[in-house]
Amino acid sequence: MRQQGQGTARRWMASPILSASAVVHLGSGAASLIHPQAWPWALAAVLANHGVLAGAGLWPKSQLLGPNWIRLPATSGARGEVAITIDDGPDPAVTPRVLAQLAERRAQATFFCVGERVERYAELAQEIVRRGHTIENHSQRHRHNFSLLGPSGMRAEIARAQDSISRVTGSTPRFFRAPAGLRNPFLDPVLDGLQLRLASWTRRGFDTVTGNAEAVYRRLANSLRGGDILLLHDGNAARGATGTPVILEVLPRLLDTLRAQELRPVMLRAALP
Repeated sequence: MRQQGQGTARRWMASPILSASAVVHLGSGAASLIHPQAWPWALAAVLANHGVLAGAGLWPKSQLLGPNWIRLPATSGARGEVAITIDDGPDPAVTPRVLAQLAERRAQATFFCVGERVERYAELAQEIVRRGHTIENHSQRHRHNFSLLGPSGMRAEIARAQDSISRVTGSTPRFFRAPAGLRNPFLDPVLDGLQLRLASWTRRGFDTVTGNAEAVYRRLANSLRGGDILLLHDGNAARGATGTPVILEVLPRLLDTLRAQELRPVMLRAALP
């Protein structure tokens, strides 16, 4: 059951593409039994269906596999709210400086943290929350094969991170972001059972793979508007030519741009209905 609003809940329902997939599999099986000579066509239909599902899982912004926040709700966008989300930490060499930059400009952010890093750097995770930001769930170990896990494996990774973050910070995550944004059809019912919402992003800076702060900034700041969800990284941050983590060069400029455009950074939770 996934929480909706203030304490209400709904029963999980498969997305249309998952319902259609079930029909394809059942129909193909039935056709093969009734007309054995049709098995090549039935197999082709099943393989094509799997291709569509795989493609949806490899597209982080896809909403085909279930609800996925790629923008804030329309009411937040109308108020000129933007969410800055920061992934893969906490990192003792980077996160304290990120917190200082946010504090200097009185801005709030959402940190999608890795559970085992929250445990390892507990005081830093607590400091994130103490400063008025929120920590959300980015899995326990940030496994590169997360999207290949079955439902039990996914649930174990996400539930362990829920426990780690809740126990260390005293705050229970309400959002989940998949490692690298990659997932499979099993994720939505797992999140529903854990009362979590999937959140991706409107645009990202690719600041884990490029040390060019100007390029990262342009990717994030181009066509900014209310409702955007922006992605940066304090963990696994790429370094620029001087060795400075890219986020530290980009974040102050990005916050200044938001202010100049009369856009206000908020945490994802502030946009919940």
